[in-house]
Amino acid sequence: KEYTLNRSPALIKVSIVFRCLGVDFKVKTISVDGNKAKLAIWDTAGQERFRTLTPSYYRGAQGVILVYDVTRRDTFVKLDNWLNELETYCTRNDIVNMLVGNKIDKENREVDRNEGLKFARKHSMLFIEASAKTCDGVQCAFEELVEKIIQTPGLWESENQNKGVKLSPREESHGGGACGGYCSVL
Repeated sequence: KEYTLNRSPALIKVSIVFRCLGVDFKVKTISVDGNKAKLAIWDTAGQERFRTLTPSYYRGAQGVILVYDVTRRDTFVKLDNWLNELETYCTRNDIVNMLVGNKIDKENREVDRNEGLKFARKHSMLFIEASAKTCDGVQCAFEELVEKIIQTPGLWESENQNKGVKLSPREESHGGGACGGYCSVL
């Protein structure tokens, strides 16, 4: 099934939790099955100091990628905590979740591929292993995530039908400011 988007790419908000240094935001346009998708990618780096921003990362996300380091078991063990956070802050029930085992280019592996696959199956997540260093599997992960978002009824279409901005009189707002205390740019 193909979706036409008035020749402009659809915006898909993807939250990514990496176990590396830094926090980052990027916008990337990719094409999957003839559909252009603009990904708004938040990399929280799994850092505690950015916890106050957490609700912003997850709000309205259509897909989430949880990344663990296959050479560090502690990052794998903490995945349950990240899943609990997803349940707490995600505003959608139909969000697509993906688990990525990173650093497969390294030899000192502490988490076996089958462990990652078992965890992903248990939590109904897509699964792939990748190497950010060599780029092996990275593009495939994003393409697979977008493909699943496109295939999820209501997830792709609902975001693409609401392209405008709805303005309401000030007296209808709830909270600080005309946006009810929060204005999403996505």
